[in-house]
Amino acid sequence: MASQSDIAQRVVEAILAQKLKPGERLGEQELADLFGVSRTLVREALMQLQARGFVEVRSRKGWYVVEPSIDEARDAFAARRAVEGGMLRQCEGRPLQAVLKRLKAHIRDERQAVDGADAATRAFVLADFHVCLAECLGHRMLADMLRDLTARTTLVATLYQSTHDARESCADHARIVAALEAGDLTRAEALMLQHIGSVESALGQSLAARDDPRERLRATLAPLAPTPKDASISR
Repeated sequence: MASQSDIAQRVVEAILAQKLKPGERLGEQELADLFGVSRTLVREALMQLQARGFVEVRSRKGWYVVEPSIDEARDAFAARRAVEGGMLRQCEGRPLQAVLKRLKAHIRDERQAVDGADAATRAFVLADFHVCLAECLGHRMLADMLRDLTARTTLVATLYQSTHDARESCADHARIVAALEAGDLTRAEALMLQHIGSVESALGQSLAARDDPRERLRATLAPLAPTPKDASISR
């Protein structure tokens, strides 16, 4: 039988994989039936997730996946920069061979996901790189923290349709691992901060386009790309 922690973790994983969308309702009875537990246990798991910022309860309506604001998103990105930058600064003197082997295997998984998986799986695998890095370096508490933070930033990217490309993220991860392999921890930290900043910047660009009436109109009514024949006429 699933425990409270099991239920909470499964919900977080579903959010991170974009299988549960922002604003989606979470029925207590449906979850209780799914996990074969009581509604009381489900309610306790959801209360745990409410404290972690993943779900909210609406008066007389029930539980829902949160729809984070852009300010909350910026807070999550700022927290990630502090955690992940500090984590890499503490690598000095650590034996990294086993770490590098696992991270390289993870990047191979990322490339396969980018080439062939659905968007939700890609998002999950790419976000898991940061958790994997923390685990490899022996930071269990930071790994748990990063599960929450990457889930929140992935949730925000889903909600606001970030334009950051999955291939770019995978390439960023590969450069970070290459810097670690070269023993250049300063560069690894700088690349990590640049990577997080790029994802946040892409989110901001998506928001600007969404909030600009002219951009919305252009995206909605833009003509189809001309055929080769039409293109030759228009020159």
